[in-house]
Amino acid sequence: MIPLIYQLHRNNNVVTSIFGRLLVGVTDIDIIKSHRYARRLINRDLGTAETLPILRELADMNLGTASIDMGRLAEGFRASGTDDLRAYLESELEEVVGGATENESRDVVLYGFGRIGRLLARILISREAAYGGVRLRGIVVRKKGAEDIHKRASLLRRDSVHGAFNGTIEVDEANEVIWANGTKIQMIYANDPADIDYTSYGIDNAVLVDNTGVWRDRDGLSQHLKSKGISNVLLTAPGKGDVKNIVYGINHQDMSAEDQILSAASCTTNGITPVLKVINDRYGVVHGHVETAHSFTNDQNLIDNYHKGDRRGRAAGLNMVLTETGAAKAVSKALPEFEGKLTGNAIRVPTPNVSMAVLNLELSQEADVDEVNNFLRDVS
Repeated sequence: MIPLIYQLHRNNNVVTSIFGRLLVGVTDIDIIKSHRYARRLINRDLGTAETLPILRELADMNLGTASIDMGRLAEGFRASGTDDLRAYLESELEEVVGGATENESRDVVLYGFGRIGRLLARILISREAAYGGVRLRGIVVRKKGAEDIHKRASLLRRDSVHGAFNGTIEVDEANEVIWANGTKIQMIYANDPADIDYTSYGIDNAVLVDNTGVWRDRDGLSQHLKSKGISNVLLTAPGKGDVKNIVYGINHQDMSAEDQILSAASCTTNGITPVLKVINDRYGVVHGHVETAHSFTNDQNLIDNYHKGDRRGRAAGLNMVLTETGAAKAVSKALPEFEGKLTGNAIRVPTPNVSMAVLNLELSQEADVDEVNNFLRDVS
């Protein structure tokens, strides 16, 4: 299967998945695990004997750029009752059959290159060919020494939690460029977000992703729009004031062409909001509380030392630290019906990655555990 997956990606810019699990840079074991995952969604085993014929047909079809879920196609074909796989696929994929599609290219700039910025860079680089021509063009940071670009590249190349970068990374020190899997990424050194001419680097009409967390309100984030070449700003943290917090799949329809500044909310907000919406739609939520056990963050101290936060001065790797979370308030920005219904707090725990959210909800109607679990599986 792997040669066919690679062929589709290389020749047609087609990214394949199985029920949302991307088959990019995968091993044989990854493919088998993706098939096993299907049991959680369709209540039966999905075999490679079902997906391999689909993959072979896809490789033989003249497809344009697309993201294709073979799990959904396999289940749809099984339910269709037809035995003509090619005809079924041509019908289901009619929008991308016929060759390469013209995708409007859009430049992306990362403002900040911390943990979130580097993970986002990996995602953008891996999906550049498949999703509308979105291209990572530049990264803005403050220069911290002569070896800055090499150290930034090293952090992108290897991550202590997420492992090695899937591909090659090279540094052009003279031109201050990082080449990642053939993608040219311009390092831009600046101290003032409003004082950068992005067009001088060939970047224009760009989406700037601010992952620093320094500015979270409209006034602060608007500084980016003063720079030539930036058209929109996306914040990777909960926005304050009148900045829209968008949880994709929940309230993305609230976005409009006039919105130059948007927030993607927080990790916890994105984790709990979809669950809260469907539970509220099905059962009704009177009120609730969210408690997050959240990995320590870069804001905390490695060892006991002074910190402006009451408890964050304690060594992050040794303590469970009670703190606040903005997720409860942020939910109401995506789901206004939760205004005043949800409270929350967080416990920072000594792990380098992942968080867990526990929702305690009072519902408007009776429900039992099996019913709720089955309902969540169905709507997932």
